[in-house]
Amino acid sequence: MQVAGVGVDALTESEVVRRVAEALEAGHGGRIVTPNVDICRAAAADPALRELVCSADLVVPDGMPLVWAARLLGTPVPERVTGADLIWSLSELAARRGWPVYLLGGGPPEVAGRAAVELRSRHPDLKVCGAHAPPYAFDATPEGAARVRGMVVAARPRLVFVGLGFPRQDRLIARLREELPGAWFVGCGAAIAFAAGTVARAPAWAGRAGLEWAFRLVREPGRLAGRYLVDDLPFAVRLLAGCLATRLRFPSGHGRGLPPAR
Repeated sequence: MQVAGVGVDALTESEVVRRVAEALEAGHGGRIVTPNVDICRAAAADPALRELVCSADLVVPDGMPLVWAARLLGTPVPERVTGADLIWSLSELAARRGWPVYLLGGGPPEVAGRAAVELRSRHPDLKVCGAHAPPYAFDATPEGAARVRGMVVAARPRLVFVGLGFPRQDRLIARLREELPGAWFVGCGAAIAFAAGTVARAPAWAGRAGLEWAFRLVREPGRLAGRYLVDDLPFAVRLLAGCLATRLRFPSGHGRGLPPAR
């Protein structure tokens, strides 16, 4: 189904985990993108970024506005599926199956290591074959990007969580997919920092109410005010208004499609 111009898979978190397990058992790799409003806004403005999202093997909605938009169009998705949740559920899967995982990103150098400790504290059998937060501008040169890719490839992970923010993490993952065709990659944004406990995640009720952005804005107003209030909030309002207008125009469900939210 199409939501905000992006094809979305109607899957629960447990179904995503099952799909990944089946693919890894068969020796097949893949890539997961969890778009939120910010990612959809960027994809709507740039065809190359839209292709970067839509070409993923699994695309599941992170943001509640996307869940609401799908409902308004009469093509509901079962739930919100976030990278911050998948890092735990997929790590549990990896611990059960003995599949090594790699944590890449998370911010300051120590964050990925802390996340590894926290994940292993919940899943003692988890094999973390690498935990690395590269310098912010590591991918400013081909040599810097190749160095980081080489570290990941040498570790031979089966699951890789990349928390560098969209689209940097997803561009890197697209390259790594070619070098590690049997691994699964999750572009997980702030999930590594959440797992490490260095960044507080919003309470579950705030996520269900679509207010996680407000929680993060209060904590980091200087960094997030422009993105959330100037860019993302107007996009979300236009998105939902367009979906509502489409629903009212086609109440039987025929001819529905999401108008561009620009």
